[in-house]
Amino acid sequence: MPSLSIRKGDQVKVIAGKDRGKTGRVVRVWPKGDKVMIEGVNQVKRHEPLRQARSGRQGMEGGIITKEMPVHISTVALVCNTPDCNERARIGWAVDPDGSKRRICRKCGTEL
Repeated sequence: MPSLSIRKGDQVKVIAGKDRGKTGRVVRVWPKGDKVMIEGVNQVKRHEPLRQARSGRQGMEGGIITKEMPVHISTVALVCNTPDCNERARIGWAVDPDGSKRRICRKCGTEL
């Protein structure tokens, strides 16, 4: 499995596509497909049919439903949340003496 630098819960900014400039939090990541789902970004409308009630239960309501779709990971950039930086961040990796890796902002050096 590839090691992705963007993870669930990260604050990201869209840098390409119809939602360019929007920021949001990563909800889900698909490492094999190189895709991420961001809340409030890439919303599409789907026409859902009315489902009939089965065995006395209420049926689901139909109509036009707005939902979020995944975007490719190359179209988003991580945002550094420190007050002095607070913009797109290039990601670096720092290796601790015990061998564990952690992500750092290349501009300000804080841990992401």
